[in-house]
Amino acid sequence: MITRTNARFGALALIAALALTGCATTPSTNAATEADGVTITDAWVKSADAGMSAAFGELSNTGSEDVTVVSATTKASSMIELHETVENDSGEMVMREKDGGFVIPASVSFMLEPGGNHIMLMDLTAPLVAGDDVTVTLTFADDSTLEFTAPVKDYSGANETYEGDEDMDMGN
Repeated sequence: MITRTNARFGALALIAALALTGCATTPSTNAATEADGVTITDAWVKSADAGMSAAFGELSNTGSEDVTVVSATTKASSMIELHETVENDSGEMVMREKDGGFVIPASVSFMLEPGGNHIMLMDLTAPLVAGDDVTVTLTFADDSTLEFTAPVKDYSGANETYEGDEDMDMGN
C-alpha cells in the first residue's frame, strides 16, 4: 500500500514538474510591438476622381523606443508608397518615396501633411468622394500593424510634382 502511494506521489510530482517546465519555456504572447505605442489623430484622405491621392494625419509614438513605418495598404489603392517632399536640384519641391520608411522617434509626434511626409495612394481603385471613409493599415519594421479609418475630404492643395514623372495624375 505504501509503495503504491509513493509511486502515485512520484508520478504526480513528475507530471507537475513537467507542466511547470513547459510553462517556463513557453514564449510570452504579451510582447510589445511597435504598433502598440502608436496612435493616429486628425487622419484624412484627399478626395480624387482617379489617379492618385494621399493620406495625412498625426502619428504619435508614446513608446520608449523609436519605431519605423515601412509600408501601408488599403483597398482604395492598388499601390501605396510612403512619401517625403524634398527640394530637387532645380529648387522645386518634389515628392519621392521615403527610403526606409517613416522613423517616429520615441515620445514624439510625426506629421503626415500636404507638402510634407504623406502616404501616397496611387492607382485608385474607385473615386474617393468627400464624406466617404478609407481604411488604411500601416505595417511597422517588426511586422506589427495599425489600422485606422480616415474621412475623405475635398482639398485643393497637395498637388506636388512626383520626382521623375511630372505628368502623374493627382486626381483633380
